[in-house]
Amino acid sequence: MNLLVTGSRGQLGSELQALQNAASDHTWHFCDFPELNITDADKVEVFCRDHEIGAIVNCAAYTAVDKAESEPDAAFRVNRDGAASLAATAKAVGAHLVHVSTDYVFDGSNHRPYREDDPVAPCGVYGRSKLEGEEAIRASGCSHVIIRTSWLYSAHGQNFVKTMLRLGDEREQIGVVFDQVGTPTWAADLAGTIVLMLEQLDPASQYAESFHYSNEGVCSWYDFAKAIMDAEGLSCKVSPIESWEFPTPAARPHFSVLNKRKIREFLGIEIPHWHDSLLKMLEELREGGQA
Repeated sequence: MNLLVTGSRGQLGSELQALQNAASDHTWHFCDFPELNITDADKVEVFCRDHEIGAIVNCAAYTAVDKAESEPDAAFRVNRDGAASLAATAKAVGAHLVHVSTDYVFDGSNHRPYREDDPVAPCGVYGRSKLEGEEAIRASGCSHVIIRTSWLYSAHGQNFVKTMLRLGDEREQIGVVFDQVGTPTWAADLAGTIVLMLEQLDPASQYAESFHYSNEGVCSWYDFAKAIMDAEGLSCKVSPIESWEFPTPAARPHFSVLNKRKIREFLGIEIPHWHDSLLKMLEELREGGQA
């Protein structure tokens, strides 16, 4: 297939670019703003028709969770309207849409890993904008696969791992919340899973599926930070704190572990544990001279 990847300079888009040679059966087109504004449906459709796009992978998103509380229009423009635009194009040109969503569509009140069909209840602007993007895709009638993920990080861009590495160099002690529990996801693992998903999509078939994907295992942000410091041999002490001690404009779900059974069975894959993937990412950073 001819593939369009939006948000190509972000964490996930960058990891997909790194995999394009391994998936050389496809012709990849990588675009980001401002070359291609996903909220401009007419231009997106022209691009897809000109390049005979068979599948769109939407990695573009407004992900500044706290900033979204004061910039709701910007968040909804990208996360809802951009998704709707891509879905309309996919429907018009007969392409599949693979869309990346988030654990923030849930409120974190569960006591077991969230399944794809669990009730959604986002507790902030970012989560609402992503949920409305999902709803717009489903309402469009386009062939689509929605993949919700959590706590994404990579060697590219800014993320929690890089922040912890910087603070570990700068400070003797930091406090990190221990009452928010989920699973980190290495963007390289998710990118590889998306490539496998693309291989499964029959150009002549119609899809309307939702999946969850993160790495395996469970941890708090405190556990994650401690693992980063230990892996890099940093002497910065990590202390556990409660969420109320570190107030943020946007509320975070206290429990956002995702159930991955459906995607494991659909693709026939084993998902790496978060700690194993963290070590691989840190090794990549060291080899690139970034850690």
